[in-house]
Amino acid sequence: MKSDILRELARERLPRAVYDYYVGGADDETTVRANREAWAALELRPRVLVDVSEADASVELLGHRLPSPVALAPTAFHRLAHDDGEIATARGAGGRLMVASSLSTVPIEEIVGAASGPVWLQLYVFRDRELSAALVRRAEAAGCVGLCLTVDVPVVGNRERDVANHFVLPDSMEMANFSGLLQSELPMAGGSGLAHYIADQFDASLDWGAVAWLRGVTRLPVIVKGIQHPDDGRRAVQAGVDAIVVSNHGGRQLDGAQATARVLPDVVAAVEGRLPVLVDGGLRRGTDVARALALGAAAVLVGRPYLWGLATGGAEGVARVLDDLDHEFVRALRLLGLPAAAALGPEALAPVR
Repeated sequence: MKSDILRELARERLPRAVYDYYVGGADDETTVRANREAWAALELRPRVLVDVSEADASVELLGHRLPSPVALAPTAFHRLAHDDGEIATARGAGGRLMVASSLSTVPIEEIVGAASGPVWLQLYVFRDRELSAALVRRAEAAGCVGLCLTVDVPVVGNRERDVANHFVLPDSMEMANFSGLLQSELPMAGGSGLAHYIADQFDASLDWGAVAWLRGVTRLPVIVKGIQHPDDGRRAVQAGVDAIVVSNHGGRQLDGAQATARVLPDVVAAVEGRLPVLVDGGLRRGTDVARALALGAAAVLVGRPYLWGLATGGAEGVARVLDDLDHEFVRALRLLGLPAAAALGPEALAPVR
């Protein structure tokens, strides 16, 4: 598979601790593997003798017409992969939606400035909420069009690769959205510097009241990322969020968590069409994107694949990965006998036996 080949090329170029940080998951990495396998287990059921001389891959999401349902998931510390960091990623994204991480190595203003498509800011809520509120205000002023609140990191998952590698940012690199905060300067007792940072800074008491708090500091749409249970999908509707992302953090938090492809249909049913549902986790092919939309997703987020592109080719590498996914998706649409992404539905999937 292309993504596997690119991953191996990235492994050869990156320092071991950086590669392990990007590729790794929690504990035995069971959920990392399950995410990928669950998409492949969904069998496609094409129709024939349909005019597919044209195929429209575009989708509508929160008032934006996107050229493709493939968007960039928030991932941290891009300068570990390439000197241009998130600037290269934003350029490579083209007109696609990019969700920029709070823990970027380039300020949010520069990321938005380099992007030609819409940008959401992914947000963690800190113990000092003014840190988060100040970043929200900056993102809004910079031109971000959404806030993606990540809710599945009350504590960091047991990422054993990072612990073994004593993962920490180099002295020359900072979390650029928080001026002067060098992760390498945080007190450590061994193990992962990132885990210590999260334990020291993130608000583990976060509850649904955080949505109301966020509504009070921004006019932007609020997207909640990290939904893994249909009841939480219902709670998100009640809380008035604008969209949700079915996500298990790429298998990096609770190992043994259900694969997102298996969670997605239940969450889609629970929200009853009252808000868009996005999904991430293990999507590696255009056929996976088609499967996700057939299950009711409005769009998908990919993370690790574009990081391998960034590590091996900068902005051009990112663009290549995303273009390949788009081309595969359009080909899948045509082979399924569907003229547009909007036509994807459960009838494109074989019944689960």
